[in-house]
Amino acid sequence: MQRFYSCSCFCTDNIFLEEPGLHVRFISEEQFGRDYRSILRSLGCATDAQFNSVLQKIQAEVERRQNLEGRSAERKAVIKETYKPLHEHVYYLQESYLSPEFLNAAKYCQTEGASQEGLMDLIHSEAAPRVYRFPIFTKDFCREFVEELEHFEQSEAPKGRPNTMNNYGILLDELGFDEGLITPLRERYLRPLSSLLYPDCGGEWLDSHKAFVVKYAMHEDLDLSYHYDNAEVTLNASLGKDFTEGNLYFGDMKEVPLSETECVEVEHHVAEAVLHRGQQMHGALRISSGLRWNLIIWMRASRQRNRICPMCGRTPRLQPSQGYGDGFTAETSDSGWTCALT
Repeated sequence: MQRFYSCSCFCTDNIFLEEPGLHVRFISEEQFGRDYRSILRSLGCATDAQFNSVLQKIQAEVERRQNLEGRSAERKAVIKETYKPLHEHVYYLQESYLSPEFLNAAKYCQTEGASQEGLMDLIHSEAAPRVYRFPIFTKDFCREFVEELEHFEQSEAPKGRPNTMNNYGILLDELGFDEGLITPLRERYLRPLSSLLYPDCGGEWLDSHKAFVVKYAMHEDLDLSYHYDNAEVTLNASLGKDFTEGNLYFGDMKEVPLSETECVEVEHHVAEAVLHRGQQMHGALRISSGLRWNLIIWMRASRQRNRICPMCGRTPRLQPSQGYGDGFTAETSDSGWTCALT
């Protein structure tokens, strides 16, 4: 069985500061002050007290990341022991959950002679570069999936947030969705599509993922700031319920400054998915009413990321992880761990 790892930059890089809307790197207080004090001052963080408040938040986030796997394992064990699902069948993928259009597209991708041009007859290409939209689930499955999520949300079971940008989400691995639902969805259906759409981004080699749901509601999270993902390919599926506004928007790849980017809005309808490159900058506009649940799957290709970590831009510095980690793999040699470059 393949063993997955994380890059040690996970605890220090790409930390999101919500109030100024800034992604930062934290190695030490000295480095942070040198790199970001003037930037934060220009964004309104002018006093020592304000700077120290930001510093405390970052240090707390670094500590959370350092302890993340252990605490996640603890939550997962408690959930398995104490939580009783409302709809047990939604934990196991069935073709009846998938839209006929999505099934046709996935099956086409596995036929001899399948091409990207042929696939374009079956899915919708957005104005944003290499962003694609298509129906993925039935509305009945979306309804039951959301009912299960809300049942869990209302339970006494412990809950971990997906990342620093989403305060009201659920980690699907902790709830038990990975093995029966998300993994077969990635392997049987999403990887064939990605093989044709993103051959240059590792689409053919997607071998792990991180899956979670995010929730947008009035008086909670309303939108999502401009960012990129720790993924080669990302799936974002709208599950419901009733909401207004809240379109997605896409810019260029992360290397292109926002000042040189023209963002494009993409509509997001219930039971539809948007597929895009993980390193493409994007965000979600504010909902103006209602409640919205989205399924996010960050799909990773170890063959791609073993060469360079997508978050820190350096050769990965591997550390052992549970489960899929951050999608890196390694080989052993006489001198120790080295990145697999195959």
